[in-house]
Formats: sequence, structure tokens, C-alpha cells
Amino acid sequence: MKIKIWLILICSSLILSCYAQQPTDSTADKMLVYQLGNGGWPKQLEDKSVVNYGATITPELLAKIKATKDLHATFDNKATSREVVYLVKAYKKTQNKAYLTAAEKGLDYILTAQYPNGGWPQYYPDKALYRSEITYNDDAMINVLNILQDIATQQNDFEVVNPTYLKKAEKAVAKGIECILKTQVKQNGTLTIWAAQYDKDSLLPAKARAFEPASLSTSESAGIVRFLMRINHPSQAEKTAITAALKWFDTYKITGYRFDRDKNGSALVADNSSVVWARFYDLDKNIPVFGDRDNTVKLKLEEVSPERRKGYAWYGNWGQKLIEKEYPKWLTTNGK
Repeated sequence: MKIKIWLILICSSLILSCYAQQPTDSTADKMLVYQLGNGGWPKQLEDKSVVNYGATITPELLAKIKATKDLHATFDNKATSREVVYLVKAYKKTQNKAYLTAAEKGLDYILTAQYPNGGWPQYYPDKALYRSEITYNDDAMINVLNILQDIATQQNDFEVVNPTYLKKAEKAVAKGIECILKTQVKQNGTLTIWAAQYDKDSLLPAKARAFEPASLSTSESAGIVRFLMRINHPSQAEKTAITAALKWFDTYKITGYRFDRDKNGSALVADNSSVVWARFYDLDKNIPVFGDRDNTVKLKLEEVSPERRKGYAWYGNWGQKLIEKEYPKWLTTNGK
């Protein structure tokens, strides 16, 4: 009996020793701590817009993490998508199975959160306020679709995930593309670009925060177009969606200006070498619109309250690279 116990202790010691010597990644280790029970991640706990994985996890912070409910799981501000991407790369580098297990749990959360119509909400399962809307805002849905496309095409290190995710990813991507095509805004039968949010049932453009009105959204639309251009052998409908969006971007570009923003405010400044687009455009008139904290919509940036005027990227060059480089390159393969 003593010999058996001695052998068990030796074997246990060897196993623990091997585990202790397993390569680790400090950031990945923290991501394991932050992961919620449903597989998703929160976007903030230290009064910041994203989790700061460079911060030390103090006993106080650990208590806050442990008290965080599954309702806080989100895709906003790259939450969940950035962790899944990082953990997959950390696993490939270290072969630490804990990282892959957490990443696949995150994939399960992503797949569960998808609506039957193919869209993803900003938060899941929280449905309060605008959190249940189909959310392109800040690339939430596109970040998720890019991960699933990487799995389906075995790219960007996602070949390491369990093969059972291949068919699931392919199906989810197909549904996501269907949602994208259905939500591309039409004006008198002509396809334009996309809104930042949509009602999950009617698929009509919807408002989010008070200063984010239902409108055409250039930043998000650029991300959607880039995702569609990843598709191998695109269908005619997908080609049409891309071409129509690029035509809209080219038609409504604002040439000869750049957008300057600092602590004192923001404004368009004359610059012959620059081209910009407003962040939001009216759904029917294609003119720039600007939301404010009081739910009003302005037609001039100067009319927006000082806090919002300097606190938001109201203009940007989101379509420039698409027009000048990415779309022409895509056309060489898909133009016909």
C-alpha cells in the first residue's frame, strides 16, 4: 500500500511539474480570468471603454470580475472578438490547451448569439435599450464574421480550432451575408450603403445612443464592404452590393478638406490633398447629419454641443483606401 501511495505521489508530482512548465502568455492568462460563464467577455470594468489587460489584477479588481454577470457579455468595442483572436494565436504559440478551450468557448457564445436572420446584437443576452439591435456599429458584427470566415477558410491561425466548427462557421457566415444583403439601404430602388444599427425584427435602420441617429453610416459600411470583398467566388448579389456601395462612396466624398480634432473641439479644415466623409448621412437625402446628447439631429457640426463636437469622430477618410486601392484590386479578380 505504501508503495502504491508513493507511486501516485510521484506521478502527481510529475504531472504538476509538466503543467507548471507549460508555456504561458500573461495577457492570455488574464483573458481567462475575465471570460464570463456564457463564453463572452465584458468590455469594461475599470471605467474604460475596453478591458485593460496590461493592468494588474488586484484583489479588488478580481472581486469585480467575479461579480460580473453574463449580461455584460458583448461584441462592442471589439470585446469577445479580440479575446478569441488573441487566445487562438496564444495557443498556436504556446500550445497551452487552456487558451484554445477558452477560445472555443468564446466561439460557442458567438454562434449562440446570432439571430435566425443572420445578424448579431451588440450585447447578448442583454436586450435593454439598443443592445439587442443588429449592430454594425464599431464593426461589432463584422469582427465576428471575420473570425467565422477565418475558421471556414482556415486562415489567420484558426486552423487550430476543432474541425467541428468548420460547418458551423460556414453556415453562420452564409446567414450573416444574407443579413448584410437584406439590410443594405435602398433609395427609390437604388442600393446605397448601410446603417450602423437595425431593428432585429423589421430590419429597418434604428437609432442607438442619443447622438447616433438612424442614418447611413460610412465607417461601418467601409468595414462591411471589406468583409464582402473577402468572399471567394462572390455571387452576383454580393458583387452588386459591393459595386453599389463603392458608387455611393465615390458620389458623396467631400474633397479638399480634412477633419481636425483636439481638446478644444473639431472642425473641417481646407486641405487640397485630403478627402473625407461625414460619419452619418440622412437616409433619404444623403446629406451629413450630426446627433447630440438631447436626441436632436443637426445639419451642421457647429450646432452640436461642445462636448459631443470634440468627443466623436464626425468625419473621416473611411472610403478613401477602398476607392483608391482595395476596390480596383478586387475588380481585377471579380470585375466580370
